[in-house]
Amino acid sequence: MIEVLVSLVIAVIGLLGLVGIQAFAHQAELESYQRAQALILLNDMAERINANRASAACYAFTDAAAGTPHLGTTGTDYLGTPNCSSGFVNTQTRLLANSDMAEWDAALQGAAEKDSAGTSLGAMVGARGCVSFDAATSIFTVVVAWQGMTETFEPVVKCGTTHYGPETRRRAVWTTIRIATLS
Repeated sequence: MIEVLVSLVIAVIGLLGLVGIQAFAHQAELESYQRAQALILLNDMAERINANRASAACYAFTDAAAGTPHLGTTGTDYLGTPNCSSGFVNTQTRLLANSDMAEWDAALQGAAEKDSAGTSLGAMVGARGCVSFDAATSIFTVVVAWQGMTETFEPVVKCGTTHYGPETRRRAVWTTIRIATLS
């Protein structure tokens, strides 16, 4: 009888360990999925800027030092409807830039993923996108930020700061783009 009880205790401990591993694996899978979706959105905006080089200045709407305003999740520091007022070549490229930013905004808000009622769900928790331009280096920085599930380290870019609780829960991926001036 004691042997059976000891065997049951060992089996229960082993099963609890498996449950813990499964929970950790699920959390890691979600983090990985969110990062993959963020990279897709990041590359999408980088390609849009590159495709509309003549009016690339229209895409820079974020102050890099403050990380505001942003597109994506509405609320504090949300840019709203994109409207390029300078830095465009002609009306067509201006309208393309505005359209690109509006589509990116919708994608960050989860337009591609909806529930049965048609409500946008999004692939990431609290997705925000920022695009800044450094005139000294002629470099655009595109950032996608979102809320992670666990604490890690604080990203060096400022997009989305103060919106996710502890800064160690904020996730961010970014890339830089340099548009050459050809003569």
